[in-house]
Amino acid sequence: MQTPSNTFPRLLLAHAAERAGAPAIREKDLGIWQTWSWGEVAREVRELACGLASLGFEAGQNLAIVGANRPHLYMAVVAAQCLRGVPVPLYQDAVAAEMVFMLQDAGIEFVIAEDQEQVDKLLECRETAPAIRHIVYDDPRGLRHYTQPGLIGYDKLRELGRDWDAANPGAFDRSVAAGEPGDVAVILYTSGTTGRPKGVCQTHASFIAAGRGGVETDRLGPGDDIMSYLPMAWVGDHLFSVAQWLVGGFTLNCPESAETVMNDMREIGPSYYFGPPRTFEGLLTAVSIRMEDAAAPKRWLYAKFMALARRVGADILNGAPVGLADRLLYGLGDLVIYGPLRNVLGMSRIRVAYTAGAAIGPDLFRFYRSIGVNLKQFYGQTETCAYVCLQQDGKVKLQTVGSAAPGIELKIAADGEVLVRGVSVLKEYYKRPDATAEVLDADGYFHTGDAGVIDAEGHLRIIDRAKDVGRMHNGAMFAPNYIENKLKFFPQIKEAVCFGHERDEVCAFVNIDFEAVGNWAERRGLAYGGYVDLAGKPEVLALVAECLAQVNADLATEEGMADTQIARFLVLHKELDPDDDELTRTRKVRRGFVADKYAVLIEALYGGRREQFIETQVKFEDGRSGVVSATLAIVDARRFPPVKVAA
Repeated sequence: MQTPSNTFPRLLLAHAAERAGAPAIREKDLGIWQTWSWGEVAREVRELACGLASLGFEAGQNLAIVGANRPHLYMAVVAAQCLRGVPVPLYQDAVAAEMVFMLQDAGIEFVIAEDQEQVDKLLECRETAPAIRHIVYDDPRGLRHYTQPGLIGYDKLRELGRDWDAANPGAFDRSVAAGEPGDVAVILYTSGTTGRPKGVCQTHASFIAAGRGGVETDRLGPGDDIMSYLPMAWVGDHLFSVAQWLVGGFTLNCPESAETVMNDMREIGPSYYFGPPRTFEGLLTAVSIRMEDAAAPKRWLYAKFMALARRVGADILNGAPVGLADRLLYGLGDLVIYGPLRNVLGMSRIRVAYTAGAAIGPDLFRFYRSIGVNLKQFYGQTETCAYVCLQQDGKVKLQTVGSAAPGIELKIAADGEVLVRGVSVLKEYYKRPDATAEVLDADGYFHTGDAGVIDAEGHLRIIDRAKDVGRMHNGAMFAPNYIENKLKFFPQIKEAVCFGHERDEVCAFVNIDFEAVGNWAERRGLAYGGYVDLAGKPEVLALVAECLAQVNADLATEEGMADTQIARFLVLHKELDPDDDELTRTRKVRRGFVADKYAVLIEALYGGRREQFIETQVKFEDGRSGVVSATLAIVDARRFPPVKVAA
């Protein structure tokens, strides 16, 4: 009787048996794409698992994995699972002090790290987390003279594995066969927007069901390619680059570096793509900068065809009726504007693209769909394998995140909170039964913490995080994330934080996009001496004020939103940064922390002042600390009377 493919190791071995020579994963190294077949991946995973076993790694232990998107690190995920161990991916840009908590919480004794940078952090962590016994490094550069105990190279681990496998015949196969669908397959730590991160325990069954639902919905399979470039510790990457990869059998492609992702995408031409809204915002910003530098005729042509795309592009993509003249014009636009634009974005072959991790502004969503990119929203959390709602082709609405995914039940609680029950819900928080009991009710529903509504067609609309939705003094609902997303559609604005709960008016902090605004300033001969100087220029404040005026004009036309127009704003003197604890590692605003840290600025905004001096401590990439100070101007935003739009 054939063993069912109901764990990730068994899925891998099934692919290796059925199509050993087909490409499973690629990596660009020194400018050349290297390819591993399914047979080669299965063999290397076996060697890794046996190597870990030779060092004493056993069932039930946790294996930390830290580094960028590298084939060897994805293989390490499955290698740990082959021994009924649990991989624990960590964010590669986390500083040592952040990593210590998770290493201690998960009881980590074994780590697989990418390179010298990560090894150095782990050796620092070991001073306060002495349980770490073995650190395996993939890239040996710079580590030749390291003599600390427990350090071992990746190739040496494989060699130990081959020896152990020969000395223990059948042990690996018995371990894989013993795996159960209900075993914990991975521990993913929450971003920790409030309090300490929690380890979310997800089983093989949960992630395989989530992976299968997405694969079947979008008809993914061996002919598809995906670019894996987002943090391995993010639940979205684990769903797309591990679960769907092993369920669907498509090819993973790892870029040479974070800086080469765009070029590498153009070379691979992925058919399947995913990224958080920030990634799509960044791509649009890059396009906007290029167009501003283009010749006047090209800018005119771009503006004309983009106006056409906004009017009919999404309808054409959805298969809705569009007039023949507009279809012909759109076809011409595809030849001269949209097609080349998709190529610049590395999306020429994209069949389906997803965004997840945070709400995406409807304007940003509309832009990509209007140029022929089949961008859809994917809603979920770490606790639900990033899998709750899927948007199906032909049923994409800009304001919703789609209907319940296969195997998922949705319900809206009396207070508006979205409740989820089904195949992808977490097993538990690691060693936190108290926290588990808080989010899983007696009926098995997971309390998402998001506020939302379900429309007549069963599509879910997320309003905001439930804890962030507030009320203004006049009773109007205040949904800060909704307003912030509108602001971030503009390429000049990188981040925004809005305030208004229990207030008479809404006020905002804004971070400019240094590259986009710097380019804008240079073309106007506006000299500046860095971020602080540029952010304080009167011309830049006027530019940002124009963006806010457009957002306010938009809010004035939306039912119930006119009262949440932004009254005043300031441009912060520094970028909000995860290293300064203002953002999570997934780039979500730690709203409460920011409000406390910059309380003097909030007081100035609501106190009617025209400027406010502030001095802020910052952490630099090399670990040093410093101080940034500035006198920030407070600017009134243009507001508009409510406009009733005809249905």
